[in-house]
Amino acid sequence: MFAVIKTGGRQYRVVPEDVLEVGKIAGDVGTIVQLDTVLLLGGDTPVLGAPTVAGATVAAEVLDHKRGPKVIAFKKRRRKNSKRKRGYRDEITVLRITEILADGKKPTVGPRPKREKAAAKPAEAAAE
Repeated sequence: MFAVIKTGGRQYRVVPEDVLEVGKIAGDVGTIVQLDTVLLLGGDTPVLGAPTVAGATVAAEVLDHKRGPKVIAFKKRRRKNSKRKRGYRDEITVLRITEILADGKKPTVGPRPKREKAAAKPAEAAAE
């Protein structure tokens, strides 16, 4: 089963376990957020929304908040001694799709537990 969602002015085709970068979404790292703007539910019998599918949501886990690459806008007017340099970096949220829900259901899958770092070797083993 797949879904087409809209967030941040863009549309994405998603399936469970997809990892995607979208415009910044409010939510702490490790929490589950619900994306309500589902335009299409695909599968054996696709359901088209008009404009959205009623009662359908996509649950996603927030993996990270970061900034995109630098974009520089440089303008120059030749022979006028006029230059302007501006730049910016987009705010990005990294999401992992956990579930595609229909008929107003609530998410059943919670965030994945974080991996524990490998334990340091005991001091006795390091001394030998």
